[in-house]
Amino acid sequence: MDGFRFVFDLVVEINGIENIFWIFFAMNFVLCAVAYELGFARKLPLGKTIFVYMMLLIGTYILTIFTTVMKMPTVESLLVIILVLAIYRIRLHRQRKATK
Repeated sequence: MDGFRFVFDLVVEINGIENIFWIFFAMNFVLCAVAYELGFARKLPLGKTIFVYMMLLIGTYILTIFTTVMKMPTVESLLVIILVLAIYRIRLHRQRKATK
């Protein structure tokens, strides 16, 4: 399983383990927010948008526990998710552009 945790190993090597939880919390939140925006976001009123991001913060806290304590490759998984969603959005945009 060590081969799939290249981001975890790199961050620990650069920063040590002092603030590792908060570093991964920030990384996970940013990556989750990007994945949400690429795949699931809709125009919502401000209150609902704030609520969605507060729930995303809570979910990211739980996800960060999996990353730091259980050493699961969540950051790497989020990067793959973002890549797939970005490819999907680009292809969808090109398809819509071609039909107009």
